[in-house]
Amino acid sequence: MSNFSNIGFRVETEEGFPLLLEKAWRQSQSIKVPEGSYAVYRDASGAELWLQFNHKNECIGANPHYKGKSSRKVCLTETINRPESQLDGSFHGWAEPETKNDPDSGVYPFVFDLPDFKTIGTIAFPRDYNIQLTAFALEITLYDSEQEYDQQPGGEPKFAAQSFIPSGLFAATAGGEQGQPQAVGIFTGIIKEVERKRNAMTQDEYYWMLVDTLGGEVDVVADVALLEKEPVNGGVVQGQFWLSGQLINPPARDDKAPVNFLRKLFGR
Repeated sequence: MSNFSNIGFRVETEEGFPLLLEKAWRQSQSIKVPEGSYAVYRDASGAELWLQFNHKNECIGANPHYKGKSSRKVCLTETINRPESQLDGSFHGWAEPETKNDPDSGVYPFVFDLPDFKTIGTIAFPRDYNIQLTAFALEITLYDSEQEYDQQPGGEPKFAAQSFIPSGLFAATAGGEQGQPQAVGIFTGIIKEVERKRNAMTQDEYYWMLVDTLGGEVDVVADVALLEKEPVNGGVVQGQFWLSGQLINPPARDDKAPVNFLRKLFGR
């Protein structure tokens, strides 16, 4: 199980992964950026694959995403470039700010990765944006109701039914030095909608849930093999998740504008 299988791109063998990417590429839309290009496959179920290519047209990476229903306001504070690929990247921000463009008025900080990071134009931080956020299940537990969740056995304290811990901000290297913050969170939330999806390309099934948690809505996706029971509306979901998001109305990049202006001005 993986972030890919959480949206129905299940690969059983090492050889199967490049075959999956090739199949997705043949049905993809190309998006060029100065650092290379993305090839995005959009499945009818809402699942997405974002393939990354350098200027030699070599595939250098691939990220899954799910285009869901969630919308939440976040005050973005900085960008994070990822060493894994020149087309990867993340934002740090604060959830649900009460005051415009004021991160300190948010309820908690967190980090989320973006599949289309290099398509986004310049942002003057701090700045509020609405984002669509998808949580890919790493560990997940389901409860049929808030009452069942509240009545769990055990004397230890537990999280509220709507809570969020930005665990990725506590990432550290094995040597104890502070590492890059990761797009990971531990949260508990109420299930507002749920659907068993079927990936149109692979025919593999997965679950999608729209979840209300502290800080706003989040789309949750999970491989059916991860779940011990069926999720239900009004139930509670708890777990650890990788966070992938997109700005709903991002500023577009316009890298060629200054060059074109100079060419017009100086004739070269």
